[in-house]
Amino acid sequence: MAYIGTPPADRFVASKAASVYSGDGSTTAFTLQHSVGSDEDILVSVDGVIQEPSVAYAVSGGTTLTFTAAPSSNSGNNIFVYYLFRTVGTVGHPSNQALSATSGTFTGDLIVDTTSLIVDASSNKIGMGVDPSTMPSFATHSIKTANGGGVSITSPSSGDNRYIFFGNGTSSSDIQLAAIKNTSSDLSFLGASGQVQMVIDSTGAVTKPLQPAFLVKPTSQQNNLAVNDVLVFGTEIFDQNGDFANNTFTAPVTGKYQISAQLRIDNLDKSASYSRVYMESSNGFYESIFDVNDLSADPAYWMLNINILADMDANDTLFMKWSQGGGGANQALLTTPSRFSGYLVC
Repeated sequence: MAYIGTPPADRFVASKAASVYSGDGSTTAFTLQHSVGSDEDILVSVDGVIQEPSVAYAVSGGTTLTFTAAPSSNSGNNIFVYYLFRTVGTVGHPSNQALSATSGTFTGDLIVDTTSLIVDASSNKIGMGVDPSTMPSFATHSIKTANGGGVSITSPSSGDNRYIFFGNGTSSSDIQLAAIKNTSSDLSFLGASGQVQMVIDSTGAVTKPLQPAFLVKPTSQQNNLAVNDVLVFGTEIFDQNGDFANNTFTAPVTGKYQISAQLRIDNLDKSASYSRVYMESSNGFYESIFDVNDLSADPAYWMLNINILADMDANDTLFMKWSQGGGGANQALLTTPSRFSGYLVC
């Protein structure tokens, strides 16, 4: 079978065992007749005295013998070089041939096709399409594409997920931000500890499972409302981020919150100068007030609505209260069709 690649060096070489040179008292460099790999591959004698390798002489480039001090000019061939080992030839991999290996170690920089991939060993940086020396000092990896280009992460099977992770460790609890394109064509964004924070589904709809949002209602009617009574909402229809408890909404972050209340109050007292429901937080006070004094009889039921975009600080609380001015008795009641809701807008 024909050999493919650089022809191997000759297997059998008939060469001299020694070379002789004449010193002149000034020349320090001599050319060897055979290439050697190190100072110890030759035995050198000057005027019958064996010379110490790497001290009295050194070999560079395989064939240049250089003495530390110029050998004497004694008559005749007074320098003897005995070849202990010789570099006969080397075999190099052809540049246009494919290289196959199970592993490899590179001690220096690695460059693929100029700037397609550059591994800078001195700075421990990797550049794809960009020279690592031009990258910011805080960056260890960089990808640069031409105008109109992009970065693609694909999988060999439609049943596999595609991931991009940012974190400070290797476990799910170390995740700071991640994007996952999963098998249902949804794009999910994960936050701290791998919690799903946002999902964009195949229709383009965006959902945020941890976005603060709640809707509550009374478990049973609340009778005989007195001045400044807190309205009781004992049943959670949903509380998406767990921010509602004990009839109170607590803002988890500073922001703008849409707050709404639809309240059905029955058995009002027409003799009161006014009736009202209100909600309060550290940054605002919101109310709905009405007067039934001109009615001919006590209203059997009354519907109240409050809708406000409230400014709330982190850990600020908001709840609802009842109040009335004067009147003969605490006879109003909060009915179960009432609703109280809110969510973070921005």
